[in-house]
Amino acid sequence: MASFSAADVKALREKTGCGMMDCKKALSETDGDMAKAVDFLREKGLAAAAKKSTRVAAEGVAFAKTNEESSVGAVIEVNSETDFVAKNADFLSFVELCADTVIKNNPKDVDALLACKTSAGEKLGDVLTKKIATIGENIKVRRFKRFEGFVTTYVHANGRIAVIVNAKLSDSSAKENAVVKEALKDIAMQIAAVNPGYLDTESVPNDVLEKEKSILKEQVLNEGKPESIVEKIVMGKMNKFYKENCLLEQVFVKDNNLTVKQYLKNIGKSINSDISLLNFVRYEKGEGIAKKEENFAGEVASLVN
Repeated sequence: MASFSAADVKALREKTGCGMMDCKKALSETDGDMAKAVDFLREKGLAAAAKKSTRVAAEGVAFAKTNEESSVGAVIEVNSETDFVAKNADFLSFVELCADTVIKNNPKDVDALLACKTSAGEKLGDVLTKKIATIGENIKVRRFKRFEGFVTTYVHANGRIAVIVNAKLSDSSAKENAVVKEALKDIAMQIAAVNPGYLDTESVPNDVLEKEKSILKEQVLNEGKPESIVEKIVMGKMNKFYKENCLLEQVFVKDNNLTVKQYLKNIGKSINSDISLLNFVRYEKGEGIAKKEENFAGEVASLVN
């Protein structure tokens, strides 16, 4: 039996940044020799990957796809450190592998996704580790969403934005209709362009509504309007809020005379099938990630000093 302690495992973790189980395996394989264990992890590409894992990955792509029947789809964001790597064919093939794995396995979160086995029988997390070592940058699977039913996807600007739309048809055979496919693609493109916060008025959380009403009421009072008409003015302004933030209430970009809801109703009449939007998700790469601000002048100055 290999001779090493829990303290040795902890020391190896601190030295390499690798996971506990990987460190235990490395020490076991090298009979507790710390230097050889480090070499073992480096040879496996694990130490290099762990070191890179602390670096900010805010580039990458947002990607979306469906299965052949458009009955299941996934939208996913995978981040890299640089835009250059985001255009790398090896990186992009990994992103698509992630999406395919989501579609097939329906994992509950990113950790579960990385534990899934690919069609080649390898854990996706192990594939990721190898990609980090090969490509030379930190890569993170950040988030994903999966829908079942009648699914449409759209990817904008080579992965800057990805959208998935889940719809329901009263006549399921209508999903093969080219008019329906084009209509839902138009809706996905509108989501990409306009970025609505909610599907419909019922989807807006009560706390958001109450906060918006409170702000609008203060605005109206500050304008000197009498108390007796404040509520009426606020309700009018809330209608504007719905039209700006709720997809179905928005003006349809391709026809300003229609809302999205009216557009879908018209399309439904033309094909004798009601079209209901159930949900949508829009991912924009890097949104919400704090990027490191580079100060090259300061960096040069510090080197000189």
